[in-house]
Amino acid sequence: MDASIALILAQDGITTGAVYALLAVGLVLVFAVTRVIFIPQGEMVTYGALTMVMLQAGTFPTTVWLLLAMGLAVFIKDVWGQLRPGALPAGNHVLRNSAVLNLLLPVVVYLLARLLPLQALDLPAQAALTLAIVAPLAPMWYRLAFEPLAHASVLVLLIVAVAVHFVMLGLGLAMFGAEGARSNPFSDLHFNLGPLSLSGQGLAVIVASVLIMAALSLFFSVTVAGKALRATAVNRLGARLVGIEVVHSGQLAFLLAGLIGAFSGILIGPATTLYYDSGFVIGLKGFVGAIIGGMVSYPIAAAGALFVGLMEAYASFWASAYKDVLVFALIVPIVAWRSFSGHALLDEEEE
Repeated sequence: MDASIALILAQDGITTGAVYALLAVGLVLVFAVTRVIFIPQGEMVTYGALTMVMLQAGTFPTTVWLLLAMGLAVFIKDVWGQLRPGALPAGNHVLRNSAVLNLLLPVVVYLLARLLPLQALDLPAQAALTLAIVAPLAPMWYRLAFEPLAHASVLVLLIVAVAVHFVMLGLGLAMFGAEGARSNPFSDLHFNLGPLSLSGQGLAVIVASVLIMAALSLFFSVTVAGKALRATAVNRLGARLVGIEVVHSGQLAFLLAGLIGAFSGILIGPATTLYYDSGFVIGLKGFVGAIIGGMVSYPIAAAGALFVGLMEAYASFWASAYKDVLVFALIVPIVAWRSFSGHALLDEEEE
């Protein structure tokens, strides 16, 4: 391997690692706030990418039907929560807010997908519509599957996450079919920088990833909602004592994870052909980065995910058949080191 090949591989590794870093940050965020290891984060990637493909083909996205169905299920859950025997009265605003979020907004998205000329939309509009369709699915899954078990152990929440992953996998096969697809590239530009040939697509992925992380950092440090999420992540009991609604923090964390996952799919869609089941492996690579960060540190998780991308790129040159094995093998020494250093990854919070 000469220097030019090494630089090209580094460029590929940084590009893919930037996407893994976004997923790692999303996983750490959800785990810190809710103790859920959000394995279906990978499915959010494929849902985002394949929904974007449908929009660019001018086809009505089948994920809209899933959004409508899940919104209706969440609203029925809220109605049952108010009307069931022994339920504490919570006021009409609860059902009103639930109707707006889970019924009205999905219907608006449905009408937009039906009435707009999907294929003629420009790229930002297609990306925005994709996010509006896919991202709300994450907090809806939280409401249906995880919120009723909010006080269960991490192991129980992990089992539920695995179940949600398999359900989303089956729904993905039904909605997108078994054939793979790739979305249109953001840019056809190419730049020559010494021995490197930089593509506009790769630069767009890196710049978008950096901007998203900067926006998240600003959100956590400046906004009240971001500070509430940080407080919940540090101590849920203490957050409740100071008036923070932990349930809403969980919904917000899942919404951010859904946005990150769907946007990651939009970013990675033009670079590789994605199938309905491709998201699991992509999500696992983000999970390796999150593990490197101990599921608590955003910067270390992002740096770990970049390392995963670089390792995958160089492994694909030396032993392409074993690149995934080498990446996932990273988990073993990291978990062993965490165990011997006395820092447990899945400590249960004592409340």
